[in-house]
Amino acid sequence: MITAEEIVERIKGGVGADAEVEATDTGGGNHWSVRIVAAAFEGKSLVQRHQMIYATVSDKMLPHDESIHALQLKTLTPDEAQA
Repeated sequence: MITAEEIVERIKGGVGADAEVEATDTGGGNHWSVRIVAAAFEGKSLVQRHQMIYATVSDKMLPHDESIHALQLKTLTPDEAQA
């Protein structure tokens, strides 16, 4: 099973070490809610932001390794997080 710490580490590796990442297990160790605040999202659409995140954990979502069954994302820029 993937841990919250591993999710945070992977996402920070993909969007920047300065990103604020909170991963919460919402059920059974394979359903996750993740809130990410990152400057790397500036100028990116919601789809682009989600693609950036999925790229960091996609190997844990494959049918042969169902570590993540569901992933809810909230992606914000620092300015959006302040609003």
